[in-house]
Amino acid sequence: MLSSFYARYKPFYKDNLILALPIVVSQLGHTMVNMADSIIVGHFAGTVQLAAVSLVNSIFMLILVLGLGISYGLTPLIAKMNGARNYDECGKLLSSSLIINVITGTLLYIFIHYGTLSIIDHMGQSPDVVAYAKPYLGYLGFSIIPLMIFQTFKQFAEGLGFTKQAMFVSIWGNILNVVLGIIFVKGMFGIEPMGVKGVGLSTLIDRSLMAVVMSVYVMRSENFKKYLHKFKLFFIDLDRFKRIVKIGAPVALQYSFEISAFSGAAILIGTIGSVPQAAHQVAINLAAVTYMMASGVASAATIKTGNNLGRAAFGDLRKSAIASYHVVIAFMSVTALLFVFANNLLPYIYTEDTAVIQIAAQLLIIAGFFQLFDGTQVVGLGVLRGIGDVNIPTLITFVAYWVIGIPLGYFLGITLGMGVNGIWYGLTFGLLTASILLFLRFQNKTRALILTT
Repeated sequence: MLSSFYARYKPFYKDNLILALPIVVSQLGHTMVNMADSIIVGHFAGTVQLAAVSLVNSIFMLILVLGLGISYGLTPLIAKMNGARNYDECGKLLSSSLIINVITGTLLYIFIHYGTLSIIDHMGQSPDVVAYAKPYLGYLGFSIIPLMIFQTFKQFAEGLGFTKQAMFVSIWGNILNVVLGIIFVKGMFGIEPMGVKGVGLSTLIDRSLMAVVMSVYVMRSENFKKYLHKFKLFFIDLDRFKRIVKIGAPVALQYSFEISAFSGAAILIGTIGSVPQAAHQVAINLAAVTYMMASGVASAATIKTGNNLGRAAFGDLRKSAIASYHVVIAFMSVTALLFVFANNLLPYIYTEDTAVIQIAAQLLIIAGFFQLFDGTQVVGLGVLRGIGDVNIPTLITFVAYWVIGIPLGYFLGITLGMGVNGIWYGLTFGLLTASILLFLRFQNKTRALILTT
């Protein structure tokens, strides 16, 4: 029975993994920036500045995912048009997406500069942590503009099935970020030690170069010539704007509801103290690495779903989506075991502070339990995004994280005094809720598509 089950999905496992693995690596780029910042600061600048990284990332990621979500609106449209062999439409969509993303990146930077930096003093955080956080957030805020340009060309290429190029750009970008981060934080080669703001500057430089390299590659590569005949740098079409935003805006909200729940958790934990906040940063950073890998599988599922939708191959669409579920369950099971059995060792990657390590080790056990829920819910979102179903999934994520997850976390962690562990228990239950509801939605929508044939 197992052999026949495996044979049924075997072709889809292979196709999905070939497409997904480069996306996984490039998706990791966003998280690896935060991971590198945390490791460098944790080892070279101390616990207080590591807490500042936690505070900034909890705020910045909430803003960043709004931009990333908007950029993701392009991918399923490109995949569908490519499946239908409408190449000219792909170029027109790229033009519209570029304008949307530049405008979005600029607006988000303005919001960070004139909004977030003004209210960070009034969030109940430790004053010494806030003092280090401000310049770091300033650099990260400006980096969102080149990042959105990079995302435009990355999502375009990935929507067409060209996933390796963004992977290589992300790898080299992260290597550069680490090298520059160490130089700036420690103060090497005659540069004065910059502390935590040094990793902010290195991230800005890294993302600017990535934007240039990815855009030049897409515009000059032979792979994309037939898609770019109708591309114009300042081409504005309201209909295409609406189509991209109609998908991108709900996706942005989906990501923001989940990330904001973890950001809200970080702020709640910050009211407990800088040591629990630093421990939260360590644990959530490790969990974010596995999440972004699952997100890469989900992005591949979006592309495959869009291709199959464009070809009206609804049976293959469902089988491919189920294969993506299998892949992410297998992967997240392995990472769950890693978190549980190496919980006392992994925090040393970030810090040698025993107080931080002790709390982070407890959180990693909880993270091990929510790995499966985190992976399956993001794949569910990816498949539903591929068929253009984004509104109900957005409502599901809001209910799961902000009606259930955060209130339960506050009750357990603050009201009942369970501390940081209680807050994480609430988040875990929110992920479980999202995973179940999104899977039920996936089952209903894909079966309905098959019935139409």
